Amino acid sequence: MSMMTMFAAITVVLDSAVTPGFSAGVWYGWAFLLSPINGIILGPLDGFITTLASVMIGHTVMFRESFYEYIFTLGAPIAALTSGLVYRKRNVIPYFTLLLGAYFLSPVSRDLPIWGMWDVYVAFLVLLLWTVVGAVSNTDWLNDQSMRLALAAFIGLEADILFRIFILVPCKGYNIFYGLTTETLAAIWAVPAPLVTPIKVVVSVFFTTLLVPRINQVLIGFNLKHD
Repeated sequence: MSMMTMFAAITVVLDSAVTPGFSAGVWYGWAFLLSPINGIILGPLDGFITTLASVMIGHTVMFRESFYEYIFTLGAPIAALTSGLVYRKRNVIPYFTLLLGAYFLSPVSRDLPIWGMWDVYVAFLVLLLWTVVGAVSNTDWLNDQSMRLALAAFIGLEADILFRIFILVPCKGYNIFYGLTTETLAAIWAVPAPLVTPIKVVVSVFFTTLLVPRINQVLIGFNLKHD
């Protein structure tokens, strides 16, 4: 509980930090830096709970432009949950399959550029290759600690992004919440979306692979490390 409280406090501070030029969305706060780490260090369930409480508090401390952001930010605890599962070599393909299926079954997806979600496709492909190739060759890609951390953070953040896309497109949040037309959404999908969110993922992956080994060293020193 003390570790969850400590990580939650740091995540609240990051979620409340304002990024100039952004009034909402994934770049408004910086909780994405810690959401994969919460899942990796604390475990899938504790990481989910910690991140959920953190972003709810953070979004209240630094209120976004609408209450709809409370729905979209649920992607952050999902990132913690997914990162924790991947780090512990659990299968998360059903989650990606279900939400990607919902996206492509949505009529509006046919009007959106296919490259707008290229990073999500890469994440799904990596998951498939990891599962299929690992099963066929009987090898484990995640024996290397750095690769294990990078993959966990990458898949976790893409799970976050995919959830937000699910709310925005199949659930028609683009129109219900923001009053956007299909043409406006397509314009966002064509340029900003394929560039902004992958940068977020790269930053978080670098931060995770750099910080987690050092956190583990501290936890081992205090006999608090657990998988």
